[in-house]
Amino acid sequence: MTSVIEKATAPASSPAYTVSELLAVVSCRYLQGKRRVFAGIGLPTLAVALAQKSTSPDIEQVYESGVCGAHPPKLPETIADASLATGAETILTMPVLFGYVLQGGWIDVGFLGAAQIDRFGSLNTSVIGPWDAPTVRLPGSGGAIEVMANSQEVFVVMRRHNTTSFVRELDFCTSPSPIAARRADPKVPTRGAGVTTVISELGVFTSDAEGELCLASIHEGVTVEQVREQTGWPVKVLDSVTVTPPPTEEELRLLRDDIDPGRVYLR
Repeated sequence: MTSVIEKATAPASSPAYTVSELLAVVSCRYLQGKRRVFAGIGLPTLAVALAQKSTSPDIEQVYESGVCGAHPPKLPETIADASLATGAETILTMPVLFGYVLQGGWIDVGFLGAAQIDRFGSLNTSVIGPWDAPTVRLPGSGGAIEVMANSQEVFVVMRRHNTTSFVRELDFCTSPSPIAARRADPKVPTRGAGVTTVISELGVFTSDAEGELCLASIHEGVTVEQVREQTGWPVKVLDSVTVTPPPTEEELRLLRDDIDPGRVYLR
């Protein structure tokens, strides 16, 4: 699995786009061909909005608040933003959303963020540091553990890529990957593949047949060695690792002018 291009380097440049714009564009590209996406607020919402206006006009976004098939007139700032109801295809109660739509296997992609991720795609959104005296206390699971357990696959977008976010061992396992869940208890029912794609500020990881996250793409100006240095586990690098194509002018125009002109999520 280890690539022969250990010293491969993307072309050095001063890109005319921000990390947020890059992550939204790359995430959008990986959503092409997907139908129902259970997306969190923030960069996942931005990526789905871009997909709806470009590669995937029929993509259906589902929010934790029960909104399905959202077509908001403006970028929502929370899952309870009133604009989500405008033009939505349906609004369900949360028990119906989780008990029927999510647990029923109707979600193609769960799209999440996290503070920490390990090599098999388990996530920490609870605490950084020890549980009884954390250095940072985070929001917790919300619906993420259900999304992890029941989506056909999960995408994760990580703004920061360093050894405190891509870790050998999580400070707390909020959302175990299906592999970790089965390892803890073989009788645990798991529906989907878990985390199959991770988009970070340095590159893109995809999962192999064993569920381990492997480096598939590096962004402009990034080296494979940089990714290794900033990742808390020994990184497997695909033989076919590529350099991420930069955002196009049209993708950036859609993000800046049509989708998020107020810079709610773009920074």
